[in-house]
Amino acid sequence: MNYSTIMAGFGGQGILMIGNLLAFAAIKQGLNVTFFPSYGVEMRGGTANCTVTISNREVGSPVTSSPNGVIAMNEPSVLKFGPMIPNGGFLLINSSVCPDENFSKEGVAVARIPCNEIAASLGNEKLASMVALGGFAGHTGLVTIESLAESLEEVLPSKVHKLIPLNEKALREGAALVEKLK
Repeated sequence: MNYSTIMAGFGGQGILMIGNLLAFAAIKQGLNVTFFPSYGVEMRGGTANCTVTISNREVGSPVTSSPNGVIAMNEPSVLKFGPMIPNGGFLLINSSVCPDENFSKEGVAVARIPCNEIAASLGNEKLASMVALGGFAGHTGLVTIESLAESLEEVLPSKVHKLIPLNEKALREGAALVEKLK
């Protein structure tokens, strides 16, 4: 198994954090991982993306031109990375920010999740990326929600550890929503 995922959106949406969380969870499961972040100089409000490659063998390169999966938290990310997904791939779109995005590509599964609304219903819109990651993990089965939850303490700064239960809930909400869409 060799699975490359691109997570992309605006700076400040937690893109690099969910990439890091996915990488830590995969390591917890005994898999090999590369994490390759990329962001504009302006950070908050600019573009941010990262590539996480997970494999049961050594990973040769952290860069990919055909990701198996994409988490797109904004429309520019759908337009840039969606066409790169090969047959059999998966695209998760944050429909809160891309309500009219009608991306489709033969052989690519697409899930549209209102991540911002779900996060707001949990009491904190900053959880939108966690909702997306939960949905992605729920669909792909790359890592378990449990390993993601167990990795939160390592990835999140200590000043927000009190929010770990809420982050876990966001992961589970995303996974449950994607399960309903299957």
